[in-house]
Amino acid sequence: MPVKKSDLYSSIWKSCDELRGGMDASQYKDYILTLLFIKYISDKYEGKEFAPIEIPKGSSFKDLVALKGKPTIGDDINKKIIAPIAEKNKLLGTIDVADFNDSDKLGKGKDMVDRLSKLIGIFENPALDFSKNRADGDDLLGDAYEYLMKNFATQSGKSKGQFYTPAEVSRIMAKVIGINSSKVTSETTVYDPTCGSGSLLLKVADEADCNISLFGQEMDVSTAALARMNMVLHNHATDVQTIATGNTLSDPQFTDGENKLKTFDYAVANPPFSYKSWTNGLTNDKGVVNDKYNRFDGFGVPPNKNGDYAFLIHLIRSLKPNGKGAIILPHGVLFRGGAEAEIRTNIIRRGYIKGIIGLPPNLFYGTGIPACIIVIDKENAHSRKGIFFIDASKGFIKDGNKNRLRHQDIHKIVDVFNKQLDIPKYSCNVSFDEIEKNEYNLNIPRYIDSQEPEDLQDIDAHLHGGIPESDINALNKYWEVYPSLKNELFENGNRSGYLNLKIDKSDSNVGYSEIKSKIFSHPEFIEYAKKIDKAFNKWKKKIYDELFTIDKDVKPKKLINNISEEILKAFEDLKLIDKYDIYQHLMEYWTDIMQDDVYLIANDGWKAEFYYNTDKKEFDCDLLPKEIVINHFFAKEKEALEQLEIELDNIASQIEELTEENSGDESLIDEVKNDSGKVTKTLVKQRLKEITPSTKVYKNVAEPKEYYGDNYDEYKILNQFMELFDKEADIKKQIKNAENDLLEKLKEKYAALKVDEIKTLVIDKKWFAKIYTDIKTELDRISQQLTNRIKELAERYETTLPQLNEKVETLEKKVQEHLKKMGFEY
Repeated sequence: MPVKKSDLYSSIWKSCDELRGGMDASQYKDYILTLLFIKYISDKYEGKEFAPIEIPKGSSFKDLVALKGKPTIGDDINKKIIAPIAEKNKLLGTIDVADFNDSDKLGKGKDMVDRLSKLIGIFENPALDFSKNRADGDDLLGDAYEYLMKNFATQSGKSKGQFYTPAEVSRIMAKVIGINSSKVTSETTVYDPTCGSGSLLLKVADEADCNISLFGQEMDVSTAALARMNMVLHNHATDVQTIATGNTLSDPQFTDGENKLKTFDYAVANPPFSYKSWTNGLTNDKGVVNDKYNRFDGFGVPPNKNGDYAFLIHLIRSLKPNGKGAIILPHGVLFRGGAEAEIRTNIIRRGYIKGIIGLPPNLFYGTGIPACIIVIDKENAHSRKGIFFIDASKGFIKDGNKNRLRHQDIHKIVDVFNKQLDIPKYSCNVSFDEIEKNEYNLNIPRYIDSQEPEDLQDIDAHLHGGIPESDINALNKYWEVYPSLKNELFENGNRSGYLNLKIDKSDSNVGYSEIKSKIFSHPEFIEYAKKIDKAFNKWKKKIYDELFTIDKDVKPKKLINNISEEILKAFEDLKLIDKYDIYQHLMEYWTDIMQDDVYLIANDGWKAEFYYNTDKKEFDCDLLPKEIVINHFFAKEKEALEQLEIELDNIASQIEELTEENSGDESLIDEVKNDSGKVTKTLVKQRLKEITPSTKVYKNVAEPKEYYGDNYDEYKILNQFMELFDKEADIKKQIKNAENDLLEKLKEKYAALKVDEIKTLVIDKKWFAKIYTDIKTELDRISQQLTNRIKELAERYETTLPQLNEKVETLEKKVQEHLKKMGFEY
């Protein structure tokens, strides 16, 4: 079977993590990723002319496998495998950072041999043949590399997890700097002064429509090596040599002459937050910052113990006059005073800041504090009239002990920013005049009030009853879609400004089911559901041919981009339902299922292989699950099986009821219960044999009372159990025969399926069916929100304060009467 993306990632991580032992994840990653790198380049480039990476003879992954079990395995990996590849491809300092002969980390003697042999074995799996990856534009192992780095970052702790920028944040930065514009050519340059493992640079490169040149600098030697390997794994082998090592602030490696920085078309960065040692190498004998590149001239020198603005200024200075960039910094840079306030004012007055995007807390691996993306645009600085703000702090999902941006959060941020859309409580354009009035404070809450309005209580309604009309009018987004539903649910109360609920109550409380039924059966609700169906079918028709023509040349990332953009268009004009929620359902299904399906098709074509899954211990098909084939071709057989299952459940219930009826203090069935208190057929048969007189062979028929004597009542009960157990066994046999018969039919059907049949079943019955079901849940969720709110308001004001007082008085009188009868008075 071809390797599935999801299985590939999880299996590699699980196996590697099991062998880590006590080694720190930040160190262990260097060993794993180096082996992954060797496996990949061997599969991809060994024996190929003009390949970007040359594999010297004796240094391929096959030669690495041959070292398994050898006492010198660690030293041999260093000298016979890694060193020749590094020297031949100018990768010194890249793949030779991890020492495979380090006994302190890998163990001594046999421990080292066993551990390294097992590590190699993880990548020796025949399923991991990356030479057969045919999904053009998608590198399975490159993405697996990123997956592993994310997991290593999660386990590396605050001080060591900063080598990786979350892919979701990287995608936003890549999309808001305009790298996909028509002006981008093969001459375009992108720079990351704190590039870490290179993930942010690569996300920018992915957004460009052509090959661009990448430049990065990273202070940590092993992390810089990760970045270089990452370049190769993502088909950017030519950019390996432009990943430099060193302190960007004190010793920038990309310069034009002795005292001038090299400038780039685009720049992105995720520097260490509030870096306290940023002045190292930049101060003179008196401790004064002395920068020969004059980066801080005209801006101001950042505080000695906080380097946030040092990195921001460096990024600005590294951009060409028409350059654009984005940097991740803590929120403090937006409002802190002192030297930082002066720098912030000078940057704002130059018009360099295009926008600020506030992110949720706890996204990053090095810190839990909330951060923001500051978007820089020097090209349009002189004509800029203000700064565009987005507060995206509430759009995320919990992912373990971190928060993570969802697909819909990313797309919404990018759409709103690039289109400069003004959305209440989310985004707005703030003029420089207003910013100046606020003394150049850029704290996002000053300009965007993202707090939800407080749900105020109405005292008059509590006193006199009725639902405040203002609360009902606050649900206007629903009434715009269901205009007459409001009058169906509410009527005027006994005074102006208050309404009564027109629902027949089943009891003293407002009935949830009655409100829900009223909403779901309303003609306008039904009509709106049809509009959702229409939008779905419009999208389905638009993309159907693209899905039907998927072949081995498919570009999965391009495919999902196309169909996801179309679903946003299809649901764009529908009120009430959020198009980004619909988009999220599609993207989740793509990540969980559809992506793997497309990769299977890219490897094997539209092939529905019905095979025995040893893990699940059953026959199935990855691309076309058997449930779909059964529902489509064998509905009668399925129905018959389900009926037998119902009969079997009924028998089980009867056995349980019979057990319950005959249990108790003087139970006649204690002898036939096992240690778990369950009556078993074996024990019943044994007990019947014991109480049946030896002069007569037991028959499963009623016997005269006098024949069994004192055991007659017990016999009758046990006989009932036997009848049920026999029926149960017979039904189980029928089920087994029916399942075997169905399995044979399935084998024949899968073998006879034609390609067009497979396509239709997968696209219609699998992909579209699941996505449609998920979309319908949005309609249910919206209607349930309305139902819950109406019920909440109705219950809140249903009983007035005078009524409550009256009830309290009545109960108080009853209590006093009871106390008086008991001889107590007060």
